[in-house]
This record gives sequence, structure tokens and C-alpha cells, in this order.
Amino acid sequence: MGQAENINMFAVIKTGGKQYKVSPGDKIKVEKLSVEEGAGVLFDKVLLIDDGGKVILGEPYIKDGKVEAKVLRNGREKKKIVFRYHPKTRYRKKKGHRQPFTEVQINKISGS
Repeated sequence: MGQAENINMFAVIKTGGKQYKVSPGDKIKVEKLSVEEGAGVLFDKVLLIDDGGKVILGEPYIKDGKVEAKVLRNGREKKKIVFRYHPKTRYRKKKGHRQPFTEVQINKISGS
């Protein structure tokens, strides 16, 4: 197990309070990590690994489960407008928000 050549392999990882389904070669945007661009990152909170039909479930995490990834870039999403409005009271508030993210490329999935 842990061969990146298996295209049917995927894992479910948890990072930043969210869960992501990842396969080797995938590029995903996760909540901002304090890691430099080009550096490697290791996700050890692996909930599930499927190796072409052989499923390993964690309780809640897989003991030796690891997903290795490379940080491609750190950035911020497009601006989202938050507009609050109360009718008949002249209450209007407009605010913008840009969520920071880290884009990573999944290199290898390994586990017991």
C-alpha cells in the first residue's frame, strides 16, 4: 500500500476543521497553513483510505495514515460582499471579506 501509481486510491483527510477527499496528483485549496511555498506538508489526520477496493477506516483517525503534499501557493480568495439591510430604518452596512487559503498538491498516500 502507499503506491502513488494506483489511480483508484483516495483518502479522506481533516484539516482546518474541514474534511477533503484527495487522490495522488490532486490540487486542493485548504484553510491557510503556516508553511512556505514549495515546502512539504504532512497531513496525519487521515479518516479513511481506499486502495482500489481495500478500505481502511479510522477510529477516528488511522494510526499510521499519512498524506504527503507540497505547498504550491498561499493566497486569498475573491472578495465576498457582506451586505446587511434593515428596511424602513435607513440601516445599511457593506463589508468585504477575502478568505486566506493554501493550495497544495497531493503527492503520496500511505497507511497501514
